[in-house]
Amino acid sequence: MKNIKRFRVLVMGRANAGKTTVLQRVCNSTEKPEIFDAKGNKIDGSVVQGTLTRGYHNIENELIFQSNPGFVFHDSCGFEAGAAEEFDQMKDFVVDHAATPRVNERIHAIWFCIPMTDYHRTVTAAELKFFNGCDTGHVPVIVLLTKVDTLNLDAIEELEDEGWEMEVAQEKIVEKERELLEKWLAYIKHELGKCKFPPKGYVSLQKMHQESADCSALIQCTANVLNEEGLQRLLISTQQSTIALCVQYAVHK
Repeated sequence: MKNIKRFRVLVMGRANAGKTTVLQRVCNSTEKPEIFDAKGNKIDGSVVQGTLTRGYHNIENELIFQSNPGFVFHDSCGFEAGAAEEFDQMKDFVVDHAATPRVNERIHAIWFCIPMTDYHRTVTAAELKFFNGCDTGHVPVIVLLTKVDTLNLDAIEELEDEGWEMEVAQEKIVEKERELLEKWLAYIKHELGKCKFPPKGYVSLQKMHQESADCSALIQCTANVLNEEGLQRLLISTQQSTIALCVQYAVHK
């Protein structure tokens, strides 16, 4: 544990799932991450950003935010399109980096993003393929429900269909949003729970478009599913979301 200096996360999910925004909030940044290759050489950001938007890039590349260099992120894109080659590359990366003897290259957690913008297709063939075919070993996978705020419009539409006026009380809209979120979260848990390698945890992320968004639930969930106390300490000390987590963890231990 003394030799592990940074907490390393593999971030997965389909394109436009809001992955970069989540990472920015975790690292308290509004900047784009700096990109480094597997040998530590910095890569031209303008070149990389063009490939990121299309979902094609090297999973070995490290994404680091200068606001919190204690986190190292890897971004996996493309395999959700069904291409076997991209899936195999991702799987090889997970297997290699989950048990490599080079401790500073090991991944410690996987965040799998599912956007609520596509809630009618939350669990696709890509999700089932990953959770049935990719054994991540001791590395826990946490499902992140992103872009949850988009359920607001769906909540309003459902209330209108039920006969409510547009000026319906805000409390009713919030209640309906909560119902929709609980409904789709239960569905996702049911479907992925039947898989061979189901997730270890689930987190819904709201208001990520706001710079002050709270990511403490994500950090806490990740810490709870880690199987090594030293990694828990590393994560809690690396995160800068809230001092309350540090206090809570210290008191608990």
